[in-house]
Amino acid sequence: MRTLKALFGSQHWAPLMCIQPRHCSKLPNTKTTPIEKRTAVSDSFKSQITSGPSFQDFVKGLSVNRTFTVDEDHSDKHGYLPEHLDMGNSRKVYFETYGCQMNVNDTEIAWSILKKKGYQRTAHLNEADVVLLVTCSIREKAEQTIWNRLRQLTAMKKKRLKSHTPMKIGILGCMAERLKTELLEREKLVDVLAGPDAYRDLPRLLMVADGGQQVSNVLLSLEETYADVMPVHHASQGHSAFVSIMRGCDNMCSYCIVPFTRGRERSRPVSSILEEVQMLSDQGVKEVTLLGQNVNSYRDTSEEQFSCSDRTKLSRGFKTIYQTKQGGLRFSDLLDKVSLVDPDMRIRFTSPHPKDFPDEVLHLIAERNNICKQIHLPAQSGSNQVLEAMRRGYTREAYLDLVKNIKQIIPDVSLSSDFISGFCGETEDDHQQTLSLIREVGYNVGFLFAYSMRKKTHAFHRLQDDVAAEVKQRRLEECISVFREEALRVNAALIGSTQLVLVEGESKRSAEDLCGRTDGNMKVIFPKEDVAVRAAESSTAPISAGEYVLVKVLSASSQSLKGRAVLRGTP
Repeated sequence: MRTLKALFGSQHWAPLMCIQPRHCSKLPNTKTTPIEKRTAVSDSFKSQITSGPSFQDFVKGLSVNRTFTVDEDHSDKHGYLPEHLDMGNSRKVYFETYGCQMNVNDTEIAWSILKKKGYQRTAHLNEADVVLLVTCSIREKAEQTIWNRLRQLTAMKKKRLKSHTPMKIGILGCMAERLKTELLEREKLVDVLAGPDAYRDLPRLLMVADGGQQVSNVLLSLEETYADVMPVHHASQGHSAFVSIMRGCDNMCSYCIVPFTRGRERSRPVSSILEEVQMLSDQGVKEVTLLGQNVNSYRDTSEEQFSCSDRTKLSRGFKTIYQTKQGGLRFSDLLDKVSLVDPDMRIRFTSPHPKDFPDEVLHLIAERNNICKQIHLPAQSGSNQVLEAMRRGYTREAYLDLVKNIKQIIPDVSLSSDFISGFCGETEDDHQQTLSLIREVGYNVGFLFAYSMRKKTHAFHRLQDDVAAEVKQRRLEECISVFREEALRVNAALIGSTQLVLVEGESKRSAEDLCGRTDGNMKVIFPKEDVAVRAAESSTAPISAGEYVLVKVLSASSQSLKGRAVLRGTP
C-alpha cells in the first residue's frame, strides 16, 4: 500500500469548486439551448459531489472530522489503518546481512524505519520476534546460502510455536525481488518479502504478517533514494561508516542481475548526503565510504541550479549502451564537497565503473589528503572478445590506458579489481589474456569469482553458459594464484615505508596485536605498544581504536602487511 502522499502525488489538491449555474436573461421568449442544459446539469452534479461524503467517510476507523492536507507529512503513515496497528510494540528484530556493502547500508535504513515504529533490535537470534535476512542475488552460491538458512530458521520457528509468540521471517533486498514466487510458495518458508525500494513499507508488511498472511512488496522505484531516512549506523566499533549516495544501475552488463533487482540509477540529493556525513563527523567517525552500484556515475538533478547542458564525461575510450546524460552535480562535485566536511575524516567510495573516471575525479583524489589513494577498477576480463560479450563498453587497450593515466596522476595509488572466470564463450586464450592483464596492472586486492548465470540478464536470454563447471573452477584458481603472486610483489614494495593506518581494533588472531588499514586499504598488523604522541618527544601513550598512527612496514604477504607503530598521525 502507498502512503496518502504517495497515492495522490506531490501536487496540492483542492476540493472541486461549486460553479453556480448561469441564469437566463429576462427577455421574453428566450429559449435554453441544449449546451446550456448540459452545462447546468454538470454544474449541479459537481455541486452535489462537493457537498457529499469525502474520502475519509469511506475509510474504516478514521475520524470523519480528520482532514488530510498535502502539507502534512504522511511519509511513514498509513492513513487507511489505525496508527497503532503498524507499531512495533517493543518486538525484537534480528538482522542477518549477506552480500555487498549496499546491503549493510540497507540494513541500517531498514532498522531506522523500524526503530521509529517502536521495534527493538537484538543481537541474539533466540530472543527475536522478527528475523530479517538482507539478501544478495549476484551469484547462485549466495542464494543457496539463504535457502539453507531459511530451512534452519523455519525449524526454529516451529519449535517456538509451542511456547512463544510466533516468530516472523522476512527476506529483504535483491533476492526478495528476484525470487518472489519461489520464496512465497517453496515450502512456505517466508512471512514477509520487501524489495530494495520497499523498506518504508516494512511496518505495514509486518503488521499484515501478524494476521497470519504471507505478504510482499517488491516494486522497484524510479525515485526512491531514502534521502530523508537517516540510517542507524552499526559500523565496526563506530569508527567507519557507509553512506549511500545513489541506487540502481543503467549499465546493463550482460552478466549482471543488479539492474533487475535494484532498478534504474537515481542519485540522492547532495544536501542529504552532506547532512549525514556531518552527523557522522560529529559522532567521531573517522572514515566514510560512499556507496552505490555505480557510485561514480552519481548525478544530482534535484535542484534547478544543478541543471545545465553539459554532458557527462566518460573515461577516454569508454562508451555506454545508453545515451550520454546531461546536467546535474557530478561525482567530482560531490567528492569535493564531502571531503571538505572534515579534513580528518577519510573518504572512500565503492563500487565504481571504469568508464566514470574523467581526469577531474583523478586530480581531486590526488589533491585531497583525506580522499584515499585507492581505486577499485573492475576489469572482469582481459579479453576483448569476452568484454564485448559482457557489454562492458571498453577494450583491454582502453582499460590499460586508463590504468596508465591513473598512475600518472596518482603515483602512489593502490588498485583493486573484480574478475569473472568462465563467462559465456570464454576460450583458453581469453583466459590467458585475463592472467596477463592481472600481471600487467599489479593489483593489491581482488575479488574473483566463477561465472554464475542469472535469470533475467542479457546473457540468460542471448548467450550460452557453455564453459564446464570444472573448467570455470580451474581457471578461477589460476586467476587467484596469479593475483596473489602480483599482490605479494606490490605489497613487498612497501617494506621499509611508513604508512598512515586507521586503527580498527585488536587483531582477530592475537590480542597482543592491533589491526588497521592503510590509505590504500591494505590490512596492517602491528604490536599493541605505547607510541610517541609527537615527533622528537619522549612521551608515549597507548593506541586506541579509531586513532591514526604511522606504522613502519617490516614484512608483507599477498593479503596483509606487518610492522611497528612509530607515531600518532593525521590524514
